[in-house]
Amino acid sequence: MPKRAGITYGYEEKVIPYEEALRAVGLEPVRLHANNPYSLDGLDGLVVSGGTDVDPARYGQEPHPATDKPDGDRDTMETKLLHESLKRDMPVLAICRGMQLFNVIHEGTLHQHIDNLATHRVRTTHKAHLIRIIPHTRLEEILGAPEAEVNSRHHQAVDRVGDGLIVTASAPDGVIEALERPDRRFAIAVQWHPEDCISFRNSDHKLFEAFAKALER
Repeated sequence: MPKRAGITYGYEEKVIPYEEALRAVGLEPVRLHANNPYSLDGLDGLVVSGGTDVDPARYGQEPHPATDKPDGDRDTMETKLLHESLKRDMPVLAICRGMQLFNVIHEGTLHQHIDNLATHRVRTTHKAHLIRIIPHTRLEEILGAPEAEVNSRHHQAVDRVGDGLIVTASAPDGVIEALERPDRRFAIAVQWHPEDCISFRNSDHKLFEAFAKALER
């Protein structure tokens, strides 16, 4: 039987690319939504997907005018599942909003509205910019290169890095593009959307493949 990975999400139409990416590496996706009963029981890994902004109250800030209206139920669900999965040392892949919440639950903060939107909020599934990957990190081990092309469609970014996390990639303008928690077997967060590019970009396929392999351990 294939290993099962839960995917958190807010809108049904948005979850489909994540499901397709997981199936492409031999995993069975399981949807996790705040309006339905949710649990990590019976799952082997967790994907925290993209979506609307994390409530800034969770990292001690007032909302910026450009920040989305909070989705408290989703924030609560994903916070609970992230804490529980990390406590169990269950593999975690956090994407875009997921990376931002991953940072926040470790007592990090966010830039609520970055300046360089021309680079970082590009409505395409193809290349938006390059990232520079930090040597001797799990991400470098997975991708096997000092740089990678990524897509990008975010307006918020990591500011203060959370406790116990390390930066593993950044954009040329300094925006943090990936984090990992090195004391867990697989706890990686990325700012881009690899699920959209897995079929044609080798680096994104490698990331999902590594996540799938971590579920086998």
